[in-house]
Amino acid sequence: MPSLGRNQFGVMILSWFLKEQQQQILAQEQGAMVYAPGSRHGFALVYPNTYHVGMSNLGFHIIYQQVNLRGDTACERFFLPDARMRQEYIRTNTPLLSLETQRPLYEFPLIGFAISFEMDYFHMLDILMQGKVPLLAAEREDKDPLVIIGGPCATFNPEPVADFVDMCIIGEGEEVIQELLDQYYQGRSQALSREQILRNLAQIDGVYVPRFYQPEYDPEGRIRQFHLQSEVPAKINRRWVKKIDAYPAQTVVSTEHTEFKDMYLVELARGCGRHCRFCMAGYCFRRPRVRSLDKVMTAVREAKRFKGKVGLMGAAISDYPDIDTLCRFILEQDMKMSVASLRADSLTEPLVKALAASGQKTVTLAPEAGSERMRRIINKGLSDRQLYDAVSLAIHAGIPNVRFYIMVGLPFEEEEDVAAIIAMADRVKKYMEQLGSKGRLTLSINPFIPKPFTPFQWVPMAPLDVVEARLRTIQKQCRSLKGIEILVESPREAYIQGVLARGDRRLSAVLLSAQQKGGSKGFKAAMKEQGLEESFYLYRERKTDETLPWSLLNMGLSPDYLQQELARAGREEATAPCQAGCKRCGVCSDE
Repeated sequence: MPSLGRNQFGVMILSWFLKEQQQQILAQEQGAMVYAPGSRHGFALVYPNTYHVGMSNLGFHIIYQQVNLRGDTACERFFLPDARMRQEYIRTNTPLLSLETQRPLYEFPLIGFAISFEMDYFHMLDILMQGKVPLLAAEREDKDPLVIIGGPCATFNPEPVADFVDMCIIGEGEEVIQELLDQYYQGRSQALSREQILRNLAQIDGVYVPRFYQPEYDPEGRIRQFHLQSEVPAKINRRWVKKIDAYPAQTVVSTEHTEFKDMYLVELARGCGRHCRFCMAGYCFRRPRVRSLDKVMTAVREAKRFKGKVGLMGAAISDYPDIDTLCRFILEQDMKMSVASLRADSLTEPLVKALAASGQKTVTLAPEAGSERMRRIINKGLSDRQLYDAVSLAIHAGIPNVRFYIMVGLPFEEEEDVAAIIAMADRVKKYMEQLGSKGRLTLSINPFIPKPFTPFQWVPMAPLDVVEARLRTIQKQCRSLKGIEILVESPREAYIQGVLARGDRRLSAVLLSAQQKGGSKGFKAAMKEQGLEESFYLYRERKTDETLPWSLLNMGLSPDYLQQELARAGREEATAPCQAGCKRCGVCSDE
């Protein structure tokens, strides 16, 4: 038997170390589902970011559970290795390994990516490459995996990554994933070709197979039309779960190594009916649905087995109709609770008292803009008085610090609206001091990014230099205000997100080139290499009759509804929240 060279031996040791590391992570979890290889069909569920980030995502837990509950499929997780481990994978030529059984990614017949953020597109390509899976869907053969994407980015505009994926799940996944797997296994049992299996999968409501829809562009680079390459639906209808009580949505795998290491997450509600005009989630995941109090209380009791704190999840926790009763119940269980952002106009005394009793030191509110004028434009529906009342509730409950989420570069924004952010911060901080709080006021400020399926999908982004200047002004003027902290998202990264959010399929070539240039750092050079202008995607006002990259997708909204909302924004007119029996947006018109 030939002896191993020193280099080969080193590679073997490092490969063993990588597998050992995965096993150690698995050993520290509670709730993971591990099945012997070969005992079930394999499904690779991938979060295109680190384990720490991915295991903080409740949607990832939900799909993991739904696939494993089938009885015929083993769902195994993959994550982006950290920078140091990534180098070891590359150096040893070790394919990316699953957490559950340390099998390589390319061995799985189905690979599902959960994509929540545009910047994770770069990580998606890194993972496919490290997993030894052909990056381009057109280059995959019958023996290669089928690559699926789901999550918010897949729902509102999957076109920038269309060349890398075989199919996209449009909308919520609990039900459609079951139909997709049933159809796939049926096709495999009949020995159908890859092409025929995909053609059959494209007939499922909520499944978009990009290869069957080819865009044609006009000389200016706008989409003229999509050509259907097979007998597939002309529109892909978004899937949404009408009775969310039928599907649990809570932590499945408990681990210390996440953003919420001390919390057990429980979803209270899904979707939002507030009609904030900037918010993609409010349009793509409409209608709003709430989980019954009984189901939530059962989840809280389950949480007590694993954690001492429950994290309540939803678009607007303070809007939950039984929030006060739920808060009392959580405290009666001798548990603590936490929430993310709250609606200032629906905050209640029992809720803030429960947060204070749980040790929460900061209440997070989202006024989004400093002036009431801008809040009318974006339909935030929040007055200064309501903001002060919410701050007062928090301070009197014993929560010393306040955080505001703010956007800069909103449509119709003027310089006085930027000045209003500074003035609001000054007034609120002084008000906090009058109430006896010595706490900190934090402004978390992000550049506004227009998103598909919102009334602002047609508007240009504010010029980068204008947004950077406005951010500098806010930082400079707030520097002299004691006790105020300013946190700013990188504008340059936000503008890459802006291109990707409303981009078309030509960006697949850009992403592929950028991946070879080191990821997002190579994006600008890759755009130039492909002959595309960032300004075309960022600063061009789109006509309302233009064929948009996401025009194939149907969120259930009436054709003219978003245009009407854009006009109302320009007139600073309010739109009332969703109500029972309302049919104005079109989503509930079939009931």
